[in-house]
Amino acid sequence: MARVPDRETCLELLGRMCLIRRFEEEAGRQYQRAKAGGFLHLAIGEEATIVGTTSVMREDDYLIGTYRTHGHALARGTPADAVMAELFGKETGTSGGRGGSMHIFDAKRRFMGGNAIVGGGLPL
Repeated sequence: MARVPDRETCLELLGRMCLIRRFEEEAGRQYQRAKAGGFLHLAIGEEATIVGTTSVMREDDYLIGTYRTHGHALARGTPADAVMAELFGKETGTSGGRGGSMHIFDAKRRFMGGNAIVGGGLPL
């Protein structure tokens, strides 16, 4: 039978889910204002799945996403300002502003980014 997390862990996980939701809402607003270029695929409604899966990963596990990866980066600990800067095409972004929404990357946290090709992340 699965072990139920303690209250502190539950609150931490909820905090991560709220961070992702608020980030995605703001990213959507900025996209509507034409501040973020390219395509923008939000993960609103997928916060629990993102946090649930990343919370059981070890620090030495690698994570490779698809095209909705803002939340995955945030859940792995990538600073929100660096992810948002990437959406804005700024040098302080996770990929120096060159990757945009679908190519968030953080090698320090073993987050290898996403793949914009549907089905392109099949395991080898």
